[in-house]
Amino acid sequence: MIRSSRLLVCLTLFAILFIAGCAYRTGANGLKDAKGQAWQGRLALRVNAEPPQSFSAGFELAGTPGEGELTLYTPIGTILAVLHWNPQSAELRAQGEVQKFDSLDALAFHATGTALPVRTLFDWLSGREADAPGWKADLSQFGMGRVIARRALPLPSAELTLLLDQ
Repeated sequence: MIRSSRLLVCLTLFAILFIAGCAYRTGANGLKDAKGQAWQGRLALRVNAEPPQSFSAGFELAGTPGEGELTLYTPIGTILAVLHWNPQSAELRAQGEVQKFDSLDALAFHATGTALPVRTLFDWLSGREADAPGWKADLSQFGMGRVIARRALPLPSAELTLLLDQ
């Protein structure tokens, strides 16, 4: 009985390590080197809708507000979704499917269920104040790698928390 329990534990650990070993981050397709900056960390989005909605993920943001990529990761590091945009289009790659959108704003709304100022994240993550309609960023904890942005209007209100890897 003890031997079969140990075998089961060993097989379970092997499976976990094997699955985790298959999941790795590849970076944002060279957008950091070619066009702009890159950040990585964790994000949490809370939308005060009825019922309330919340979402959290690891992230990598690279490129520029005009052409970039936001990759979202599960807690074990597998890719949940990739949002990619340029001046002509925007696309969402998730679960083996690609969906195209006319704009980054439309893509972000589809992906999160709320208007999200993705272009403004580049300023906020650089520690710069920037305007986004309805949003107000709190950069007082930027030195500790934390940015909190809140939107009061339009309803429903929302809160976005970004924690940068140090």
